[in-house]
Amino acid sequence: MAHGRYTVGDVMTRDVLAAARTAGFKEVVTAMESRQVTAVPVVDGDRRVVGVVSEADLLAKEEYRDHVPGLVEQERDLDRTAKAGAVTVGDLMTTPAITVSSTDLLPRAARLMAEHQVKRLPVVDRDGVLQGVVSRVDLLKVFLRPDEDVAAEVRREVVDRLLPVSHHSVEVAVSNGVVSLSGTVRDDGLVPLVERLARGVEGVVDVECSLSVPPRARPSPMP
Repeated sequence: MAHGRYTVGDVMTRDVLAAARTAGFKEVVTAMESRQVTAVPVVDGDRRVVGVVSEADLLAKEEYRDHVPGLVEQERDLDRTAKAGAVTVGDLMTTPAITVSSTDLLPRAARLMAEHQVKRLPVVDRDGVLQGVVSRVDLLKVFLRPDEDVAAEVRREVVDRLLPVSHHSVEVAVSNGVVSLSGTVRDDGLVPLVERLARGVEGVVDVECSLSVPPRARPSPMP
């Protein structure tokens, strides 16, 4: 993975299981079990994503196996009861699919997953063609960055840029993703910004900031 702001393309899975609309119920269950995935993008003949079929879609059949819904229940849960009788992916899938681009930043993918309560998102190009899938686990890959890489980025992108005069007096240490900033700076007004931007570096778990201004650099009180 590259340094800097990580994109979906940096962490996504490219070897993706996809299903056609015409795939059968048992066929897709077998494939999902084999690949150990909880959802599968549904694509057309040009590999454009047209929907997603998930475990929740498939479980509607089991939910209504020994239960015949009444008219009121059918009207209330029309989508679920329809899926209970489906035999092909085209009738099972949820559409439209919630997708992301490979150039989207990770926070956008995380917000979409939270908003729509899904665990995986198809990754598509500008034409809607499937490029991969990004999952919750993929988004956590940034926390596997070596501490030395995180420290180097905090130094380069935060400390050196914001504190060009006093950066040599600032120490950056990282342990298990926790960044420690210590030393002295000339302008204590920049300290909150340094801490905030350090938290924004991919792979940072927390920031412990003890930067201070040396007594001689503090302005003298007015007489």
